[in-house]
Amino acid sequence: MSSLFGIEPGWIDHNDHLNMGYYTVLFDRAADEAFARFGFGPDYVARANHTTFSAEFHVRYLRELKLGDRVRSSFWLIAHDEKRFHSFQELYHEDGWLAATGEGMTLHVDLAGPRVVAMPEDILGRVAEMAEEHARLPRPEGVGARIGLARKG
Repeated sequence: MSSLFGIEPGWIDHNDHLNMGYYTVLFDRAADEAFARFGFGPDYVARANHTTFSAEFHVRYLRELKLGDRVRSSFWLIAHDEKRFHSFQELYHEDGWLAATGEGMTLHVDLAGPRVVAMPEDILGRVAEMAEEHARLPRPEGVGARIGLARKG
């Protein structure tokens, strides 16, 4: 689990709850902690001119958050290869209930292109290590959830 994050006043919309875009901000802040474990971050960008880009991110809004709420996010590494990784996060209210899930595909990018490139061996090793740890855990509910309307007839 990540650090505890508070809902900021500017994030509240006219419905008096957390605006949908800020769920992604919370997921991103929490993912930064996992990415730091891999070796990504400002120092990596400055040294290697490589970074990560989000290719896709899917949020499921399960329960509304309001001003004053504080949340944590889990981070699961579902799969990876040498150039990308698939992650899943759960956003929990400090009282323990699940507010949202986020699922994403992250790319390793050489900023000189920019183009997608393989991660260096040391980082790939840390990604693989986390993937092995997470593979031993039960798969979180909601991984791979799809959106759509059921067809009639």
